[in-house]
Amino acid sequence: MVEQVSSLKTGIKYKDTPIGKIPVDWEVVSLSKISEIKMGQSPPSKDCNEQGDGFPFYQGNAEFGPKYPSPQKWCSRSKKLADEGDILISVRAPVGEINIAPDKCSIGRGIAAVKAKGVYDKFLYQSMLLHRIALKKTAQGSTFEAINRKELSELLILLPLLPEQEKIADILTTVDDAIEKATQIIEKTKEVKKGLMQKLFTLGIGHKRFKRTEIGEIPVEWRVCKLGELCIGQPEYGANTSAIDKANNLPRYIRITDITDDGKLLDSTWQSIEIETARPYILKEGDLVFARSGATVGKTYLYREKNGDCAFAGYLIRFKPDQRQLLPQFLFHFTHSSHYYNWVKGMLRAGAQPNINAKEYSNMKVPKPSIKEQKNIVEILNAVDEEIQKESNHKEQLETLKKGLMQVLLTGKLRVAV
Repeated sequence: MVEQVSSLKTGIKYKDTPIGKIPVDWEVVSLSKISEIKMGQSPPSKDCNEQGDGFPFYQGNAEFGPKYPSPQKWCSRSKKLADEGDILISVRAPVGEINIAPDKCSIGRGIAAVKAKGVYDKFLYQSMLLHRIALKKTAQGSTFEAINRKELSELLILLPLLPEQEKIADILTTVDDAIEKATQIIEKTKEVKKGLMQKLFTLGIGHKRFKRTEIGEIPVEWRVCKLGELCIGQPEYGANTSAIDKANNLPRYIRITDITDDGKLLDSTWQSIEIETARPYILKEGDLVFARSGATVGKTYLYREKNGDCAFAGYLIRFKPDQRQLLPQFLFHFTHSSHYYNWVKGMLRAGAQPNINAKEYSNMKVPKPSIKEQKNIVEILNAVDEEIQKESNHKEQLETLKKGLMQVLLTGKLRVAV
């Protein structure tokens, strides 16, 4: 990729067009001039199955992945087919998501297939990724968020000569490949962590004798305790108030929707809470909050002082682990283990609503190794988390690089030597 990027050059001459200045040797063309567009059509439900009979069937972007879709259904008698390598674009809300067909497939009315004609297919794919924002804006102007064949056909693409198309696409594809490799490393490391957690929370470290308990087989030296017995005071429900716009002089207001599945906070949803309202709900180092209601019940977040002043909302429950008995990070890691997830699922099956209250969380059974062993387990899992975070940061840097390169290469602001 370094060699490719080193071929970038400046000193470009431009010409005026209806959409702005572009290099003098480039063209502005509509998508219909350089592709064959096929709008999807949904088959009758009787012709669809989940057993793999027929062609993979894609109805909309629900089956889309980072680059290729994954089928959930198949179609034995298709209305519309896309070929391997065709660009698939969602034409119904959300409009503009893009994938590539990995095989010949059936497409429903939520998808259109675009086949490159007289243009390098990988260049067209990258260009559509850049210009899909224009399609989204078009869709948002309609009553039902969608685009039709005419609107898709009129999408404008900036087109250099074929050798430059190939060079631009090669550079961007190289970055895509690096992003995909980073994604694979992250996913494999997460799988390693799952296996480690399964062993560490059942076998511990260096034990040879085990006993059967209500939470399964554990080392004979361990105890099984209720969570409430290992915490200080009673669990507490959060503030029952609305969030306000983010303000640097006010505490952050943490709600269920701010917490990711892996227990991190989303920067994109940051909102605040008035200081007077927040006081009883300000989190302290080592506090762990549990989501008690809704589709994401069971999620947890461990507060650290480095995150600044934070208060927690009403659909969260705070527990304060007694650190003489239970390390907060040990508990946090435990709440991402298969044993914990199975307990949550069991609790949800037992109730009419997706809800786990403070009493039920307090009665949850947790393994209790010695503090020394808890520290060792935490160190192992933290080391794995650091590797995941390191690779995630690398992936984020690559994604930023990709966005920047798309903006300059696909618009001709920076040229490549061919």
